[in-house]
Order: sequence, then structure tokens, then C-alpha cells
Amino acid sequence: MNRKILIVTGDGGESYETLYAVHRFQEEGDIAVIAAPSRRRLNLVMHDFEPGWDTYVERPGYCLDADLTIDEVAVDQYDAILLLGGRAPEYLRNHAALLELVREFDRQGKWVFAICHGIQILVTAGLANNRTLTAYEHVRTEIEMGGGIYSTQQAVRDGNIVTGQTWQSHPEFYREVFACFNELSISVS
Repeated sequence: MNRKILIVTGDGGESYETLYAVHRFQEEGDIAVIAAPSRRRLNLVMHDFEPGWDTYVERPGYCLDADLTIDEVAVDQYDAILLLGGRAPEYLRNHAALLELVREFDRQGKWVFAICHGIQILVTAGLANNRTLTAYEHVRTEIEMGGGIYSTQQAVRDGNIVTGQTWQSHPEFYREVFACFNELSISVS
């Protein structure tokens, strides 16, 4: 396979989403590259759902090194971008270079994947308009305010964009992600 996937996260990024993505792409023989605002060890978190809570709880998660900074990314070196959830998208959606990077992946027709709160970056980049997206249920309003249509499905594909609700949606989300890659390899063959 040897596709090269850019995975974007930062401090406060969802630990399980990050490690699952890296390992799942590596399992397929792909190259997973972590980009963050700075090249250093990132402090990831774990979000879980507890009975009696109206929202998720957050606990410290694993740490992971960023391979490069967002500013160092060259779109032409990657087959896809994956925007992860957790708390990191709250501040990453204000990173001008990242927003332009996401727009460039879209302009070039490359795959744009996002899960959970990572969809906040898509919305801020202006990519929600007239698209059907899914995300963590409390991101619904942002999708709709960005001109998108919110879906309650675990994973949704709209053109070159695939979105997933939460880490609990990994099976459906990655099934769709790899279906996109398989389409590409079939059309290239």
C-alpha cells in the first residue's frame, strides 16, 4: 500500500483515536505521520462516557511524539489528511496554516477524514457547506451553522470527505476510509 497519511492532533487530542489511527494505517502498510503545532511530545487525553454525566469525562492519556509541525507539511507528499478529535480541535481550528492545509487537500480532491471534534476544523475551514457530515452529537450545531447537514450515522462519506462520530465509531469510520482507498487503487489499476 505505502500510502502516506497526515494525522493532525495536538495536546488534548484524543489518545485512543490517535493511537488507533496510527496502528490501523500501519497495519495496512501505510505511513502515518503525526503533525501538530510544534514538534515535540504531545500530551493526549482519554474521553469516556460515564453514567449520570451529560457529557464525556476527560482523563490523562498516552503521550506521542509529533513527527513534524503543521507549518512543515507539503500537501503533495500525502494521500490523505485525518483530523482527530479530543480537545485539540478547539485551538487547532484557529491555526491559519492548518485551515489552509485542509482547504488545499480538498481543492486537490485528496481524501479528508475527520472524527469526533476534528469536524470543528472542517467547519472552520469552510468545508461543511452543503455537505452531509457526522460528529460527536454536541458538534451538530457547528456543522449546521457552517451550512452542513448533520447525520446521526456512525460514519458518513460526502465526496472526498469522510466523517465519524466518536472513537466508538471506529469500525464504521475505518471501513469507509479504507473503502475510499480501495476505490482509488481499483481506478488506478
